[in-house]
Amino acid sequence: MASSESDLREIIRSFKFERILNHDVKLKLIFILGEINSEPAIAIAEKTAFDADSASSLLDQDVSDIRLLDHNDIYRWLMVTLNQNINSAPAAKISLIWPATPTHIAKYSTPRRRMITETPEMYRRIHSPYIEKMRGSRIQWVYNILEHKVESERIVYENPDPTEGFILLPDLKWDRTTMDSLYLVAIVHRHDIFSLRNLTKAHIPWLESVQEEIISNTIKAYPEVDHSQLRLYVHYLPSYYHFHIHVTHVQYDAGDGTSVGKAVMFNDLISRLQEMSDDSSGYIDSTLSFLLSENSELWTEGFSAAAASI
Repeated sequence: MASSESDLREIIRSFKFERILNHDVKLKLIFILGEINSEPAIAIAEKTAFDADSASSLLDQDVSDIRLLDHNDIYRWLMVTLNQNINSAPAAKISLIWPATPTHIAKYSTPRRRMITETPEMYRRIHSPYIEKMRGSRIQWVYNILEHKVESERIVYENPDPTEGFILLPDLKWDRTTMDSLYLVAIVHRHDIFSLRNLTKAHIPWLESVQEEIISNTIKAYPEVDHSQLRLYVHYLPSYYHFHIHVTHVQYDAGDGTSVGKAVMFNDLISRLQEMSDDSSGYIDSTLSFLLSENSELWTEGFSAAAASI
């Protein structure tokens, strides 16, 4: 596993372009499929956010080239080249997945999506067997984080209790500099909760405690952020089946990550559990709707047939 800057530079330079998987103009993201040493690789390039603290020098010092696009009355539109600095003003952030699996390639390809209304019966018959396939070695990287084998230097806060605890660390989408784009993830230590489907009324005190702990320690680590500027949510469907909570600044545009059919606000998750009857089995007995990509194995090997039969 390459770790030095020279090794990483050589790996990046050996990347051989194959095709663009996806391109998000709004979020300034591009997903590129290629090869490194004859193995599939995915490079995700993202334009970095502006640093508000350095805005004073943005125009008078950082512009090295300029071209007028158009003007109308008091309005002018310009293209500029900004001076870059790897520490304070990097041009882009690159995420590299190598070797990439067919699942990764499908995940990052431009998706055609379906709206799924999943009944409890559909969850047990279609979704639950899929979850079993997607756990174990598929999420070994999550266990590596929880066991401090990797990324321990990035941990913002940890409650080490094996049942009540979690690790809070920056998501790789965040540049760890711009507070308006703050993005953390809390990964719980317990292994018995795969998604919100496994939550019951008995989990309410734990969920409330985790929520309070996340907010208080995020504010402690980043005092520039107020508690009312934090947004806590989970995904259904999650991108991996080990319970985790997303923590973002309300100014951050997470795109599909916070859209209807994907994000469930943490307060709403708890409130719905509180409203369930005392004899309820929790979310496993709920009907839930979510967006599902046609590239997903869950669609091709399960929900496509269920949709066709309706």
